[in-house]
Amino acid sequence: MQAIDLGAILEQTFIVALKLSAPALLTALGVGLLVSLVQAVTQLNEATLSFVPKVLAIGAVMVMAGSFMTATLISFARHLFDQLILVGTT
Repeated sequence: MQAIDLGAILEQTFIVALKLSAPALLTALGVGLLVSLVQAVTQLNEATLSFVPKVLAIGAVMVMAGSFMTATLISFARHLFDQLILVGTT
């Protein structure tokens, strides 16, 4: 395997990791920002008020984005196995 191929695989790995983590991270960011705004306006500083909505929102997003995430991971794994077969034949 050439160094260029390893670089391309590494780049694809980072892109796949970004695609898989983006829904949960962006949801946590948005919900955390919204809850912090509500806490600042109401002056209600409760630790569980920040934690519970994030967990529920991330769970909902994972259910909705699960098929996309699975398809992305399966596609990447197939691509890696195809590359492995090409290395074995040369």
